[in-house]
Amino acid sequence: MIFLGFADDVLNLRWRVKLLLPTMASLPLLMVYFTNFGNTTIVVPKPFRMLLGLHLDLGILYYVYMGMLAVFCTNAINILAGINGLEVGQSLVISASIIIFNTVELNGEFRDDHIFSLYFMIPFFFTTLALFYHNWYPSAVFVGDTFCYFAGMTFAVVGILGHFSKTMLLFFIPQVLNFLYSVPQLFHLVPCPRHRIPRLNPSTGKLEMSYSKFKTKDLSKLGSFVLQVAKKLHVVEVRQEIGENEEYTECNNLTLINFILKLVGPKHERTLTILLLLIQILGSTVAFLIRYLLVRLFYDV
Repeated sequence: MIFLGFADDVLNLRWRVKLLLPTMASLPLLMVYFTNFGNTTIVVPKPFRMLLGLHLDLGILYYVYMGMLAVFCTNAINILAGINGLEVGQSLVISASIIIFNTVELNGEFRDDHIFSLYFMIPFFFTTLALFYHNWYPSAVFVGDTFCYFAGMTFAVVGILGHFSKTMLLFFIPQVLNFLYSVPQLFHLVPCPRHRIPRLNPSTGKLEMSYSKFKTKDLSKLGSFVLQVAKKLHVVEVRQEIGENEEYTECNNLTLINFILKLVGPKHERTLTILLLLIQILGSTVAFLIRYLLVRLFYDV
């Protein structure tokens, strides 16, 4: 994944390549799981036990799930990025959350799995902490896709081989929200520029929302419908204008960073990073509440 990240930084790989290569890179991980564990049976949540029973063997579908998890983790941090300290900061919060979770679970029946995870997460946390010091605004080190893909796959490895992939996904709540918000652009329902980072206003020194501008006629009916619904829900800013005998539509780029700027207005880059990392910490807090309190609604604890 480090190699893929470096190749992406240098060659500007297409999105389909970014999806294909993590899938191929996860094959050795899945082979390790197959040869050492091979368990594809899950405990069915309480609301579905009348239909499916207490346990369900997913078979090959479980490996598909793990492959998709690896692809998501490697790209989730990469698409929530673009300002000093954010990529490294969110990785730092996620790794700290996993370490806390592993430590709490050391007295449980899966002690060895959590020790295995700690072997990876403790050195990852402290090396990332050092990187965070140099990546903080004003950054002296730019991590690029190389670090983002490496960090994402590290989380995927410990989540899959440590048998707590569902809990690990809970620590990705901001990344999941960012992905869902980005879906119209990621799946090209709405035109998606390569870089969707906020734009700097030189006169104020603050970051503002960045926009995607395109001919209205180039927008599909489904894309137009999605934008209209999003506009009515006040989650996307949509503007239309006439220029050179053509009608143009402009909307803010669909990332969590731009959405926060829409809510709070232009912010200095350091302040914006702090806000986003506070959201990451809040996401981990919610994850722990779900894992240790709300889980009783779905599983026998």
